[in-house]
Formats: sequence, C-alpha cells, structure tokens
Amino acid sequence: MLDRDQIKDILPHREPFLLLDRVTKLSPGKSAVSEKTVRTDEFFFPGHFPAEFVMPGVLIIEALAQTGAITFLSVPENKGKTVYFAGLKQVKFRRKVIPGDTLRLEAVLTRIKAKFGTGYGKAFVGDELACEAEFMFSYS
Repeated sequence: MLDRDQIKDILPHREPFLLLDRVTKLSPGKSAVSEKTVRTDEFFFPGHFPAEFVMPGVLIIEALAQTGAITFLSVPENKGKTVYFAGLKQVKFRRKVIPGDTLRLEAVLTRIKAKFGTGYGKAFVGDELACEAEFMFSYS
C-alpha cells in the first residue's frame, strides 16, 4: 500500500489536484488500484452543483488517469518521466459520486510503444460501477 506521501514520490501532482488518497495494489507497468474518499470540503463542490454536491466526471477521469500514471511511473526506467493525456474513448458515467463515497479506481495498461500508451480504467463505489473509460497517453 502507498500513502499520499509515497504517491507524491511517484506523481508530480500536488494539492488540490492530487486526487488519490492511497494505492492499495500495484503491479508496476501492468495495473494499479487506488482509492479516493470524497469529502464535503473538496475544492470543486462550491462551484459544481452547490445545491447537490456531485464530483465532476472529468475529475473522476483524472483520478483514473493518475492511477494509470502510477502504474507506468512505478517502473524504475520510467521514474521521473511525465505522463500526459493523449485521448479518451468509450467514456461512460454510470452513477453520481457524492461526499462520503470512496472511489476505488482500477487501471490496466494495455499497450506501450514509441512514447505512447493505452489503458483502461474503471471507478467503483462499493461494487457499483461509477465510470469507465479507455485512455491514451504520451510520455516524455
């Protein structure tokens, strides 16, 4: 298990944009599972449906991307590289994510070649699928 400080040793993201609380499983270069507990004091709630707090879908996708980046950057030869979004496909949102929910974020890398990679991610609240997407990334 990795805590926030250990995640910061891998990812360049910092508050308020570090969206992972912990990594619970890691197979470097292959897959990772992380968690984010959604709190009422999150920076985005005052401006995103202030009468009904709902985590923005783009931030769920970002949390999935950060999970995928940890998978890639945890390979020793990738340490210190920067990972960027290159595209998204088949994005589907299945349920709202609200304060008190704990997102379980699962990312699997499916291909890495010539400075580009692809992967697949799913976000769950309990056993309920909240979001899924295919993602493409580049790195330098």
